[in-house]
Amino acid sequence: MSVPLQGSLLDGFEEVAPGPLDGVRRVQLSDGAWVDLLPGWLGGADLLFDRLVTAVPWCADRRQMYDRVVDVPRLLRFYEEGQELPDPALDAARIALSEHYFDELGEPFRTAGLCYYRDGADSVAWHGDTSGRGATHDTMVAIVSIGAPRALLLRPRGGGASLRYPLGHGDLIVMGGSCQRSWEHAIPKTRRPVGPRISIQFRPRGVR
Repeated sequence: MSVPLQGSLLDGFEEVAPGPLDGVRRVQLSDGAWVDLLPGWLGGADLLFDRLVTAVPWCADRRQMYDRVVDVPRLLRFYEEGQELPDPALDAARIALSEHYFDELGEPFRTAGLCYYRDGADSVAWHGDTSGRGATHDTMVAIVSIGAPRALLLRPRGGGASLRYPLGHGDLIVMGGSCQRSWEHAIPKTRRPVGPRISIQFRPRGVR
């Protein structure tokens, strides 16, 4: 069920801008994986949500699943390295993240993938970003969530108890170390009435 986006009472910003990153909290996982968390990192996130909904040329993708082709349950847009991003706030966020994590990552974030979850029926199944270097090397994927909170789940690859992080309204999560190959993440469907959410994923070169 779809409901209108309810703005955060804490997001009274009149412009969109990333905040400082010195408040990031790191959670160590197993097998060399970790996540960094910083709620409300992107000020003005609700303003950015409204801008991106209309500015981004969203794509409804289809995918082969077993013996049939099915709709991907979310709208997508991917910006390759060198492509102009749809809003200057995304450039500011990518630059801030690249500067903060450069000593640890050894390179900047270069691409931006956007996913638009329109309601609780939109989702993404368990996966890791392993179609590139993430399959064999430690890397990072930084995700900024804007719009209504949705639960991002993490679990060890091969099974195990999952961790649950409700993300929205400018929250930041960075998955690092071996996270893409030793853990999986998902946004499950929900029957609860939830508002729309956009996930903005920044990745280094060769990670997808």
